[in-house]
Amino acid sequence: MGNMAISKSGFLGFSSVEKEFISKVKTELVEQPLAFEEVLTEPDIIHLPAPVRKYIAYTGAIGKSKPQNVRIEFAAQMTSKPGAEPMEATSVQYNFYGDFTRLFFMKASKLLIPFRILHAYIDRKATMVVRVASLFNAVDVAGEELTAAETVTLLNDMCVFAPGSLFHKQLSWQEIDDLSARATLENGNYKVSAVLYFNEAGELINFISEDRYALQDDGTQKKVKWSTPIGNYQEIDGRKIPFSGATIWHYPEGDFTYGKFVLKDIKYNVREYIESRG
Repeated sequence: MGNMAISKSGFLGFSSVEKEFISKVKTELVEQPLAFEEVLTEPDIIHLPAPVRKYIAYTGAIGKSKPQNVRIEFAAQMTSKPGAEPMEATSVQYNFYGDFTRLFFMKASKLLIPFRILHAYIDRKATMVVRVASLFNAVDVAGEELTAAETVTLLNDMCVFAPGSLFHKQLSWQEIDDLSARATLENGNYKVSAVLYFNEAGELINFISEDRYALQDDGTQKKVKWSTPIGNYQEIDGRKIPFSGATIWHYPEGDFTYGKFVLKDIKYNVREYIESRG
C-alpha cells in the first residue's frame, strides 16, 4: 500500500479512480462485444436443481435474452467497523459473462471527506483501491486472497442479479433440499462456492459463502463467513429483481452488517458506457 504504489490495476500516483473505472469499462465493452442474442429456454436449465429452476422461472428470465453483461446502480450505506456511523454512498458496476469481469465503482463521503472505491476483476486477477479526498490510497490491494474473495462476489452477482446466467458452463450445482442448493464457480485456479436459500414463492432470500476473505485493519485478509440477505422483489422490463439487500460478515464475536443496498437501476446487455445518475 501507499499513495505512489503501482498496483496490478494500473494506478500511478494520484490518477483519477473514476477515470480508471470508465476506461476499463469501455475497454471491456470493446473486447467483449455483444454476441448474437440467444433466448434462455427451459432446456438450458434442465440440469439445475429444482429450487434454482423455480427461482429462474420466478424472475422471468426464461424467454428473455441470456445475460452477456449487466450494469447495476445502487444507493448504499456503508459502515467501516462495528459501531461506526454509516457513510452514504452510490455505486455503479458492470459485469461481463463471457470472460468473467467485474468492475465496481463507489462514491462515498464521511464528515465531508470524499472516498472513491474501485474493485476490478479482470483476467482472473482482482484489485481494490480506496482513494481518500483525491490525495492518497488508503487501500491498494491485489493478490490471490482478494481474487478468491472477488470470485465469490462475482458468483453472488450472478445469483442475485443475473439468474439467466446460472446455466453457465463454469458453474456446478448440488441440490440440498426443496429450498436450498449449493453453487460452485470455477474460474482459472479459483474455485468458490455458496449455499443459496429460497422461499416457497421461489425467491432467492439469502446467499452464504465460507470462501470470502475480509480485509483486516493490519492489511491482512481473513476468511470469514459472508452472507447477503435480499428481498423486496420488484419488476423491471418483465424481470423480477430484489431491490434491497445487505452484506454481512459473520465473525466469531458477532455479525457485522457493513453494507445496506437499494437498487436504483439495472440494464442487461448494454452496448456502450452509460453515465451514472448518482
